[in-house]
Amino acid sequence: MSTPNKDLAKVEVRLKWDPSPPGAPAHDLDIIAATYPADEPYGNPSYLVHFDSRSPDGTITLNRDSRTGQGLGFDEVMTLELNRLSAAYARVVVGVAIQQRDGRRTFADIASTGVQIREGYTNLAEDDFSSVGGATAATVAEFVRGGSGGWEFHETIRGFEGDPGSFAATMGSSTPGT
Repeated sequence: MSTPNKDLAKVEVRLKWDPSPPGAPAHDLDIIAATYPADEPYGNPSYLVHFDSRSPDGTITLNRDSRTGQGLGFDEVMTLELNRLSAAYARVVVGVAIQQRDGRRTFADIASTGVQIREGYTNLAEDDFSSVGGATAATVAEFVRGGSGGWEFHETIRGFEGDPGSFAATMGSSTPGT
């Protein structure tokens, strides 16, 4: 689904989930952003932003990282300052991956998952991952630079199978809807 939102400036991607039951290994979900160059927007990402990293120019940062889902409200928050992103980049894909170190987990295995994409106080999209319940990772947003240089948002809930590393390498490799 696409929205008519154009010329986005500063966007937040917010993720929430409930902690695992007492005694069970922690549920650890991560927001990942992949930035693609203008000359190859569906090739390999120029760089990734995830836990313990940020974009080289500081335009994409993970403001809050949780390894357990404990806390009130949204447990992880990533900010994308698209208006400051170099013209060398034409596409940014954002996804969510579930860490698999304690056995295979899918979105259906984790209670109260949710993602929200906002610009200021405006919700661009919200999802609970129910449409990709059997997946271990999913893309949630695609931001594309238009011909005028402004950014457009496309909601792209698409499930993936695999560990966070393989997801990060392939999450933006195909065009929307394929």
